[in-house]
Amino acid sequence: MERNYQIAAPILAHPDELHCRTAFHEAGHAAAIHILNRQKHLPPVFFEIQVKRPANANEDFVAKVVDGNLIHNLPIAVIESLSSLAETGQHSCQRAYEADVVNLLVGPLSEAKYIAQRDGEIFNRQLMSLDALRHYGGHSDLERAQSYLEHFITSKTHRTKKLTELLSEAYKFIVDARHWKCIQNLAHFMLESRQEIISCDEAINVFDSCLSAPQHGRWTNIVEFSGR
Repeated sequence: MERNYQIAAPILAHPDELHCRTAFHEAGHAAAIHILNRQKHLPPVFFEIQVKRPANANEDFVAKVVDGNLIHNLPIAVIESLSSLAETGQHSCQRAYEADVVNLLVGPLSEAKYIAQRDGEIFNRQLMSLDALRHYGGHSDLERAQSYLEHFITSKTHRTKKLTELLSEAYKFIVDARHWKCIQNLAHFMLESRQEIISCDEAINVFDSCLSAPQHGRWTNIVEFSGR
């Protein structure tokens, strides 16, 4: 899961602003992988965040979530989730694919919400169409999501309908105040840390500390850059 700089980055954006957008994008992916999968009683999956920090002004800040896909962890995921699948009647592979798609969509939505809050603009579901996500580094996320849905939905019309439903699920995740705080905290951890790899355990510690803490805490303000 990696943000598309070439497709979504504004030409005149300050480098620090692009760094922040990337951090929120990838923090969204990571938060959904851990928190949403757990809420759905799906098996935990390994992921890590790889970060390449710019050595000079001509280089980009690059971050990406590596692994974290349920579908790539089958058949273990299927075996461990059989009990919950029996209640829903949903095919195990379809359930895993749909969870992975939601986790993909949370990334560009997180970037979009960060920008809306930064600029004091409205952020709502009506503004967040599938096409709109491409303006927030979501091109490859959407392409991958479409590819996943092709495995169990043959009709393009039905795929688009399902993708829209999953987008609404992803939106509900990030507008939850506690989930958004988790995304904020991990994004700032990524920006402030000098680590090139943030392990799965480190990210989970950020989330668990955030979820168990009072609502008001560190890193609650959106960072603004005068150079943007």
